[in-house]
Amino acid sequence: MTLRDGNNPAIARTVTSCDSCLAWGLTYRQGVCAPCYSFASRYKTTAHCTACTRCKLLKAGYCRLCWTQAALDRATGHGRRLAPYLREVRHQQLFLAGLNPSHAIPRALPHDDGAKGDSSKAPPPAAIRPNVIWLQLPLLIVPRYYRYGRVNPNSGAAPENPWLDWALHLAHAMAEARGFHLEVLRSLERTLRMLLAEHRDGELIRSSDFYDMLRERNVSITHTSEVLKRMGVLLDDRPAPFEKWLANSLDRLDPGIRSEAERWARFLHDGGPRSRSRAPGTAKEYLRLARPALLEWSEHYSHLRQVTREDILAHADTLHGNQRRNVLVSLRSLFAWAKKNGVIFRNPTSHIRVGTNLDTVLQPLPLKEIDRTIKAATTPQGPLFVALAAVHAARSSQIRALRLDDVDLPNRRLTIAEHTRPLDDFTHQILLQWLDHRRQRWPNTANKHLFISAKTANGLGPVSRPWTNNILRGLTATLERLRIDRQLDEALTHRADPLHLTAVFDISDTTAIRYADSARQLLEQPLETHPSSSPQTQTLPPA
Repeated sequence: MTLRDGNNPAIARTVTSCDSCLAWGLTYRQGVCAPCYSFASRYKTTAHCTACTRCKLLKAGYCRLCWTQAALDRATGHGRRLAPYLREVRHQQLFLAGLNPSHAIPRALPHDDGAKGDSSKAPPPAAIRPNVIWLQLPLLIVPRYYRYGRVNPNSGAAPENPWLDWALHLAHAMAEARGFHLEVLRSLERTLRMLLAEHRDGELIRSSDFYDMLRERNVSITHTSEVLKRMGVLLDDRPAPFEKWLANSLDRLDPGIRSEAERWARFLHDGGPRSRSRAPGTAKEYLRLARPALLEWSEHYSHLRQVTREDILAHADTLHGNQRRNVLVSLRSLFAWAKKNGVIFRNPTSHIRVGTNLDTVLQPLPLKEIDRTIKAATTPQGPLFVALAAVHAARSSQIRALRLDDVDLPNRRLTIAEHTRPLDDFTHQILLQWLDHRRQRWPNTANKHLFISAKTANGLGPVSRPWTNNILRGLTATLERLRIDRQLDEALTHRADPLHLTAVFDISDTTAIRYADSARQLLEQPLETHPSSSPQTQTLPPA
């Protein structure tokens, strides 16, 4: 039977046995399959094969059929060197053309029953930190140029380097403790071979030399850095994420204003001699709020001392509500710091009233939006996310922080943010489904968090915020809106009692009063009045 190649119709291919490797399948006019055709283009020596004694094209004295048989024998045996199996070839296993027979041999994964690891490779021998007697200090420090794949893990034993032996031992111990997938462990070993094959005593490995290369190849940088840190040979010289963000946030500002705004942002982020650093997001949020005003003033001024009270009021008049209040708080922080450090002579924000925070009346979610969210939660973890937010009013951060110890299935109890509550039947059923999926998908993971992903299953940390929120992105009833709707529904059901809300959801008094106030206004509204006609703002009484 003759077929035409779909990519090149001029090439006729026949279904028959290959003249070289005896595999059955599509062959070219030369009578060989595609792998043997490629083999013939690279190796031109024709002689008698050392193993099968056939007169064929040879690679290092062996034909392609014997090379394939040796790879098959290695997959069913132990060790990684191919030469011993080539010398032991005494029979041939026929196969289909285009298929690697060694891929059909199942390999044991770490922690499998009856197996201690990959059957094709024994665990590395135990190793400790090399004993360094003396160090030769380098005269010049030059960057290293690593090439991924330079050291082939299939080429045989690792180069004789005690630092590499120690790193491979640590990597294997980490994989055993955390239940790494086989491919993750092999990738980590390959990276360590590349970095430590020529490592010398006292040398430090700079993160900037290999970070971009590993990131392009989607290789775990976290695991590699963890092993190198434990060995004490890692020098993390990458710029901090805050530095990159700060440079982008100060772009297009006048140099005079930019320098003072940068000093203020660093003061908020790092603190000062008599001031503690703020929360990690405070510096970013304050600079984000002040940036529009700084850009506007950069068009006319070259220093903060030129900004007047009228300039600040003019910018504030373009804002409304909580946005105006937040921007004024940010600008007051900037100019108070500038006055304290002698940057300006007079604080232009003095005696400018910021005002109170205005809270809108919370509105319940329409049922159709909740139904859309339920239908969109099709991932294995999606229904449980929705149940925790819509039934137990859990925040996204609290969901990500849940651990297996927080779930008490026999007593039907669930602990969220150190607050234990009963586990209803609906959540209990969905929770069992997720636990079954988690056990089947990642049976060997050592991560104790309730929710894990393909990335965090090989580590110990929680899942990321985007991984939690992506399933409902673009919908009206997000996890945060479901949480608010659940607490508002509880307030409406129990006649706007803030004490009841505090006891059920373990929220602060101020938050409970806000929900109770919104519920009270919704309950006092006449039934025939559309909810859109309800008051939009309400000043909360002091807690």
